[in-house]
Amino acid sequence: MGLFSGIAQLLGVLSPAHITLVTALSGAKKVGVDPFGNKYYKAKPRPGYKRERRWVIYNGVPEATKVPPEWHGWLHHQTDNVPDDSGKSFRRPWQKPHEPNRTGTNLAYRPPGHILEGGKRDKATGDYEAWTPPE
Repeated sequence: MGLFSGIAQLLGVLSPAHITLVTALSGAKKVGVDPFGNKYYKAKPRPGYKRERRWVIYNGVPEATKVPPEWHGWLHHQTDNVPDDSGKSFRRPWQKPHEPNRTGTNLAYRPPGHILEGGKRDKATGDYEAWTPPE
């Protein structure tokens, strides 16, 4: 790795150092933390805009699917209610816990007939009847 690429990786736009610096200089206020350890912030609107800015700093690998639904709604201005542990939970007992996006991995869903699952589909059962337009 060259010197320039090392500096770019350390101070690049998506680096933790850059994100922390921008968050500190923007006058951001920390709003909360979700169960995954992601931190949520808000700041006053940019000049010419009316809505406050809202963003998340991910704990670990930045993965949008790690944002719980209640925080997603807050981030996208669908609600101004900040999710917290003391209030009523939006979660239901039947909802499954988060699983990371498995697209592109060996754990990704592949339907029967997928080339990586053998490439052979089951035979048609005979219960299909093609539609014919009326005469």
